Amino acid sequence: MRNIAAAFIVFLIAALTAAPGFCETRYPGKDRAERPDPLASPEARKGGEVKTFGGQYPKSLNYYLDNNTLSAEVFGSMFETLLDMNPITLDYEPGLADWWRISDDKKTFTFHLDPEAKWSDGQPVTAEDVRWTYDAIMAPQHMTGPHKISMERFHPPKIIDKRTIRFTAKKVHWKNLQAAGGFHVLCKHAYKDKDFNKLNFEFPVVSGPYGLGRIEEGLFIQINRQDDWWAADKKRNQGKYNFDTITYRFYAERTNAFEAFKKGKIDIFPVYTSRIWINETNGEAFFKNHIIKQKVYNHQPVGFQGFAMNMRKPPFDDIRVRKAMAHLLDRRKMNRTLMYNQYFLHRSYFEDLYAPGHPCPNPLIELDKQKARDLLEKAGWRVNPETGYLEKDGRRFTFRFLSRNSSSDKFLSIYAEDLKDVGIDLKIDKKDWAAWARDMDAYNFQMTWAAWSSGVFKDPESMWLSKEAERKGGNNITGFKNETVDALIEKQKTIFDIQKRNEICRQIDRIIYQAYPYVLLWNIDYTRLLYWNKFGTPKTVLSKYGDETSALVYWWMDPDAKALLNDSVEHDAPMPPKPASVRFDEVFKGESKR
Repeated sequence: MRNIAAAFIVFLIAALTAAPGFCETRYPGKDRAERPDPLASPEARKGGEVKTFGGQYPKSLNYYLDNNTLSAEVFGSMFETLLDMNPITLDYEPGLADWWRISDDKKTFTFHLDPEAKWSDGQPVTAEDVRWTYDAIMAPQHMTGPHKISMERFHPPKIIDKRTIRFTAKKVHWKNLQAAGGFHVLCKHAYKDKDFNKLNFEFPVVSGPYGLGRIEEGLFIQINRQDDWWAADKKRNQGKYNFDTITYRFYAERTNAFEAFKKGKIDIFPVYTSRIWINETNGEAFFKNHIIKQKVYNHQPVGFQGFAMNMRKPPFDDIRVRKAMAHLLDRRKMNRTLMYNQYFLHRSYFEDLYAPGHPCPNPLIELDKQKARDLLEKAGWRVNPETGYLEKDGRRFTFRFLSRNSSSDKFLSIYAEDLKDVGIDLKIDKKDWAAWARDMDAYNFQMTWAAWSSGVFKDPESMWLSKEAERKGGNNITGFKNETVDALIEKQKTIFDIQKRNEICRQIDRIIYQAYPYVLLWNIDYTRLLYWNKFGTPKTVLSKYGDETSALVYWWMDPDAKALLNDSVEHDAPMPPKPASVRFDEVFKGESKR
């Protein structure tokens, strides 16, 4: 579970945020609007199919209803935002809107839609579509919880004319321009008569570079490039969105997906498992460069992952219990024995806000069973000598871990043994992605594994504001509430200096860390990438701030490489190697000269 995949236009949801300064009025000129994307290659060509691993089959492709990475990717390829963002400078650039204006008081945002913008059925994109999408998000009966946070900052937008719409904020907020310009606009005439909460897998009218193709439930979803996409000839889109078809294949387990990748059923495979990266990438296909193995270092923001504890009800409503749970997780053993010491251990919820000039003050939580026992005893839990389990008020300390795949089993088995040693009984409820997501939407869990990506600019509101703890389907899954954090979140809303906001986020981080809403785990700061050697790629391989999904935007099928791959596989011959590591700052040489 992550906020956003930093590819496609969906990158905007996480990163389309106000820059350190604030431009009072912005009229992008024609030269600015027509700048090429500096990451796109002039050598890119259209055509072909790319197959990628989509994870487990989603409950919906409507990102407004299902806040997961796959839905964000697909939804963001079909529907566009008013503003786009330069992938290097993070400056605002035209999207559906060709110009915009910000009032002097920083509360009113006027957008003018590009006269060329149209839906895939040929009808123009209008201000009515923008207003209808806003209303759909804000409708109380619609399960759009996380997205209501941004939209409720505004009064209902006012339609000025067919192509002009105006948003007026209730209060000044550094993220208001992102909120008004960064949500994906849906087609009113296509979807107004539909039940929005059931708008899941049918999107016949789109505005973006891709539209839905074939869907085989549980197996694959295809999206097809729109030949008549209204913005295809814009200079900013040259060299991008190159594949005719993108196929997302679904497997319940990543190990099964990796086996499919080795057989050629998947073309691109990011490796999240150290065992695979270290031990299972050494066959002939790798030695002969039929499959490329690369570490890609860029500026992708570092998120966090951990075992989320539901603080709304016992036993995790007690901070002493939550702290004890953290001291009972042997992260060093797991990193050493299961992950080949490939990871760093989390000591923050905002890892990339700390650097030599800002060292992280949070102590690293270590395995300490005696400290855990002391904390549990203070919380009223006593060992029953007859059973060996902790009890309180006649009830055994048993809790259920909501799991969505078997890859977590080996970690949970180690955790379960250490928990049992102090008298805690862990039981696992294993469900598929859709069932897990339904339980999470309703906060029907005690503990689960949650992984979150991060935006370039930090916005702690959706995950850590107290009132978000009660909004169903939101990001505050632990039910975290803290008045001091609420006040700090409120304070940072009107600050446009990113360094000052980051300092507030560091203060928030220290408070959250001491409240133990998660048993924090581990992470890496690069992308481990495997792919069949038939693609053309930018020299940077991935975008500056993106993960592996940015390949779907910038890569292309290279017919010469594909032919060479087929010939090399047939004759068991080697292919030319590619760099084992790619560092963005070393290979990016500035904007394209096209």
